[in-house]
Amino acid sequence: MDWQYFLEILFSGLTRGSIYALIALGYTMVYGIIELINFAHGEIYMLGAFTAFIVAGILGSMGFSASAILVIAAFVAIIWCVAYGYTMEKIAYKPLRGQSRLAPLISAIGMSIFLQNYVQLAQTAEFLRFPIRMPRVEFLDVLGGILRSSDFVILVTSAFIMVCLSVFIRYTKLGKAMRATAQNRKMAMLLGIDADKIISLTFIVGSGLAALGGTLIATHTMQVGFGIGFIAGMKAFTAAVLGGIGSIPGAMLGGLVLGLAESFTTGYFAGDYEDVLAFVLLVLILIFRPSGILGKAKVQKV
Repeated sequence: MDWQYFLEILFSGLTRGSIYALIALGYTMVYGIIELINFAHGEIYMLGAFTAFIVAGILGSMGFSASAILVIAAFVAIIWCVAYGYTMEKIAYKPLRGQSRLAPLISAIGMSIFLQNYVQLAQTAEFLRFPIRMPRVEFLDVLGGILRSSDFVILVTSAFIMVCLSVFIRYTKLGKAMRATAQNRKMAMLLGIDADKIISLTFIVGSGLAALGGTLIATHTMQVGFGIGFIAGMKAFTAAVLGGIGSIPGAMLGGLVLGLAESFTTGYFAGDYEDVLAFVLLVLILIFRPSGILGKAKVQKV
């Protein structure tokens, strides 16, 4: 067995899975609180990549170092996409909150199409090359190319963000308010929790994570395109369902499992089947374990 090739595929799968997990967290947090599948979330990820692309191009022409460019581009992308996520919740979802579930779902699909097409108007080619390459991490040279610099940065950043989010949700006042709202919104409101504020915060956090994921993947693949959000969003949704929609640890686990499954499929079989695998997994999950790996089945009272 070629262990070096195996490890390359393993780290590639973990890198891909980490990005899926960052996006899936936005899906699962929103669903956990208002039971809405935000199908425009993938486009927020795409906007993050495009914002980083624009900022990196501007700063690169001004002579900034690659490390400074990537940090500033990621920060600006997060701020920009947080504003988008907050605005989207207020305009497209809040007015429909008391309606049937179909109304906000259609609104989410409409927002997805709108964001994708309005970026397409400004794009001159199917894919644009990202102007800055991830700076070289020298101590990785001892691994003989098994782990690339971009893989390392994505893995470390994603792990750090996931730990911080878990601590925030579990131990902070706002995190506890989010958990209370997710368990029973009406009771949380009776206890003095501002549900509207918590829902907006959920969109803000989810959009920021998606923007970070878009920036990281742009520096990894060295290209951006208006269509990258749709497939990534659908795969992240699959990861959220796989781990258990509404469960934050489930979204993390689902993203990593899906990323590894795709990577090993590509590495040992054929890359043409990796997209098919995601949707086959989704169908199998919905058939045999609708609640996901870490999700809990809801009991309907009659």
